Amino acid sequence: MTTRSGLGTLLVGAAVFFAGCQRATVAAPAPAQTPFVPSARQLALADTVQERTFRWFWETTDTTTGLAHDRWPQQDFSSVASIGFALTAYPIGAERAWITRAQAARRTLVTLEYLWKLPQGPDAQNMGGYQGFFYHFLRYEDGRRYRTVELSTIDTALLFGGVLFAQSYYDGRDATEVAIRAVADSLYRRVDWQWSMTRPPRVVMGWNTEVKHYDADWRGYNEAMIIYILGLGSPTHPLPDGAWEAWNATNRFTTYRGQPHTNFSPLFGHQYSHVWIDFRGIRDAYSRSRGLDWFENSRRATLAQREYAIANPGGFAGYGADIWGLTASDGPADTTVTLGGRQVQLRSYWARGASDDRVEKVDGSERDDGTIAPTAAIGSLPFAPEIAFPAMVAMRERYGRVLFDRYGFKDAFNPSIVDPAIRVRMGTVDPALGWVGRDYLGIDQGPIVAMLENYRSELVWKTMRRNPYILRGLRRAGFTGGWLDSTAVGSER
Repeated sequence: MTTRSGLGTLLVGAAVFFAGCQRATVAAPAPAQTPFVPSARQLALADTVQERTFRWFWETTDTTTGLAHDRWPQQDFSSVASIGFALTAYPIGAERAWITRAQAARRTLVTLEYLWKLPQGPDAQNMGGYQGFFYHFLRYEDGRRYRTVELSTIDTALLFGGVLFAQSYYDGRDATEVAIRAVADSLYRRVDWQWSMTRPPRVVMGWNTEVKHYDADWRGYNEAMIIYILGLGSPTHPLPDGAWEAWNATNRFTTYRGQPHTNFSPLFGHQYSHVWIDFRGIRDAYSRSRGLDWFENSRRATLAQREYAIANPGGFAGYGADIWGLTASDGPADTTVTLGGRQVQLRSYWARGASDDRVEKVDGSERDDGTIAPTAAIGSLPFAPEIAFPAMVAMRERYGRVLFDRYGFKDAFNPSIVDPAIRVRMGTVDPALGWVGRDYLGIDQGPIVAMLENYRSELVWKTMRRNPYILRGLRRAGFTGGWLDSTAVGSER
C-alpha cells in the first residue's frame, strides 16, 4: 500500500465543525431491478470529467520519457502505478478522438522503451528496478530510484495492468504497434514472480537494498488481486499453484451496513484490479462458495460506503446520500483537533475507508477524518451507477471550480474544515465549502478515466479479455464461468 508525505499542520475549533452538519436519513438503494439509465445531464458531465482527467495524463506527462507524475502541480517524483494508469488512458483518449491512435501509440512506445532500458540490479543507487520489478517512485531526471523507496510489488502490478492493456490494444501491423507488443511482452516476461516470495506461496509487499524482502506479504482481500493474476499468468517465472488460495485464506466475509461481502475498508481495494479485469460472471472457488462474483462484491462495498455516509456516525459535515466516498487520498493535515466536542485525528495522505474489517479500523472505528475523495465514487461507477452518477453531479455542482478545475476533480476535500484562518501547506480552505486539496494524484485520476470508460464502452475489459497472460492467470486461480468459458483455452501462449 502506498504512503505519502505529510501536508503540514492545522488547527480547528469545535465551533467550526457544526456548520452544515445535519445528518441525512435517506436509505441506501436496493439493487436495481431494471438497468440504470443515466440522464443526459449526467452523461454530459461524465464526458467532461473523463476528458479533463484524461488530459491530466496527456498534458502533464513527460513526452520524452513517459514518466507520469505521482501528483501535480506539486512535482516530486514519478509513480510507476501512475505510469500504468497513463498507459491505460492513452487508448481511451484515442477511442474518444481526443488524440489520434498514432499519437497514443507513439507516446506508449516511448514509455515502454524507456522502462525497458532503465537499469535493473541490486545496487542501492542508480537503478530503476530489480528482478523485473520497479521502484515505487522514480526520479524525473533519469528514471532511477527516488531516495530510499521500496521496490513495490503492487505498484509494479498496476504498471503492468497498463503495459498488458497496451500490448492487447495496439494490434496493428505498423512498426510502432508491432514494437509496442514486443517491448510490452519483454517487460512482462522479465518479472521474476518467484523471487517475490520469501514465504511461499504468498507474494511479499516490497523489497529494498537496505532491509531486503519486507516482513509483510499480500494476504486477505485487498488490491493485490492483480498481483496474483499477473504472477500466475507468467510464462517465465510464475507463482506456484496455491498462491491464489493462500491470498484468499484470510478474507473477512461479513455484513456491513446491510451488505454481506468480503470486507476491505478503502474503496481502491475494490477498484484497482477491476480497472483491467472484468470479474462479472466469473468466479473462483472462494467467491463461488459465497454465492457471488468479485464484481458483485465490489458493488456491495460501494453501497455500504454510501450507507455509512448517510448514517454519518462521526458527525462530519457534508456527508449524505450524494456526498460519500472514502479511499486512499490526500487530506488536510497530520494533527489532532477537536471536532464537535471530540478529538479527531486528521491525516494528510491516508487510506480512509469504511467496513467491518477489524484490521483496517482505528481504535474500533472506521478510518475516517471527514475527507471525501471523488475517485471513490466515480471509480465505483460500473458497480453502482445509480448512486455514483448522482454523487459525481452533486460534487461538481455543490463545490464548483474550487473542486473541479482544469484537469477534473481535485484529489480530495473535507467539508468539516471551514475556518479560513487555518494554515495548510497544500490546498485551500473555503469558509462555505471546507478544505480542498491542491493536487491531482495519478493513482486516483486513473480509476476515474478507466472506470468511466468501462461503464461507457467496456473498452479496457473487452481488450484485456483477449490478453493471453490475464487468461492464463485467471484460469490458474480457478476462475470459471461467463466470458471466460467462452474464450478459447488455447489462446494463452
